[in-house]
Parts: sequence; structure tokens; C-alpha cells
Amino acid sequence: MIYYEGRIAMSRLTISMPEQMNEWVEAQISTGRYGNVSEYFRDLVRRDQERREAAINELRALLDRAEESGVSDRSVAEVLEAARQEARQKGLLRGDN
Repeated sequence: MIYYEGRIAMSRLTISMPEQMNEWVEAQISTGRYGNVSEYFRDLVRRDQERREAAINELRALLDRAEESGVSDRSVAEVLEAARQEARQKGLLRGDN
């Protein structure tokens, strides 16, 4: 079902969730930050869209930097090991990964 709120076409969704999640949503609304369940979920979707867009932009920037750096004289094994070491330093990898 599509209806109009102002000039924006809106769709109605029905979702199911465990009671614990529902209680969480209701608690977020009770803080006054959100007027109702719809506002809460719209905010979640907006933030997810922004996070995804930021991740895509970061990936594009990394790919641009990689392309600009040119061709490496290191072997694939050397490049992978350097990447693993950097990931370990950043706390992204542990052990023999």
C-alpha cells in the first residue's frame, strides 16, 4: 500500500521481531528521540544507507590509490604478507591468519 505524507510517496511495511527487540525499539521511542516506530526504522535505514555509501567511497579511494601507486616489483606472496602484518597491527587479524 502506498500513501502520501506531504509530497513523499510512502510504503507501509509489516515486520515481525522477537519481543526483546520490540522492547528495545519501544525503549528508544520512550527516550523522546523518535516519535514512533516508523521514525525509528526510517532513521535506521538512513544510517545504513549512509554507512554503505561511506564504505563504497572508502573502497573507491583505496582502489584509486592502488591504481596510482603503479605496478609493484614485489611478489604476490610478499604483498599478501605485508597486508597481513598491517592488518595484525591494526588488530584486524590475530595468529597465523
